[in-house]
Amino acid sequence: MAFYLRLYLFAVPVFFVVDLVWLGVVAPSLYQHHIGHLLADQVDWTAAISFYLIYTAGILVFAVAPGLVSGSLRRTALSGAGFGFFTYITYQLTNRATLPDWPWEIVWVDTLWGVVLCTVVAVMAHLIGKRIG
Repeated sequence: MAFYLRLYLFAVPVFFVVDLVWLGVVAPSLYQHHIGHLLADQVDWTAAISFYLIYTAGILVFAVAPGLVSGSLRRTALSGAGFGFFTYITYQLTNRATLPDWPWEIVWVDTLWGVVLCTVVAVMAHLIGKRIG
C-alpha cells in the first residue's frame, strides 16, 4: 500500500502538468471557438483539484497497477488508452446528449486527448513505479 501511495504522489503532478500543457497551450482557442459561451470566467479549483486527484487514482487502479503486476508496459499503455477512451467518450457523449449544440468536433478531439493523456500518464507512472519499486 505504501508503494502505491508513493506512486500516486508522483503520478498526480505528472497528470496535472501534462493536462496543463493541453489546457493552457494547445487547446484554449479550440475550446473558446466551439464552447466559449459555456466556459466559466473562473476555474472552480475545488472541482478541478478533486478531478485530478480522483482521476489519477483511476489511472493507477485500472491501468498502472495491473501493468506493474504483470510486468508489462504494453498492458499499462493499452489499459491507460482504454481508460482514457471510455471515460472521456462517456463525458463527451453525455454533454452531446444534454447540452444544446455541443459540437461533434469537441467530442472527437477531447476524446482523442483523453486517450493520449491517459496513455502518457499511465506509461510514465509505470516507469516511475518500476524505478521506486
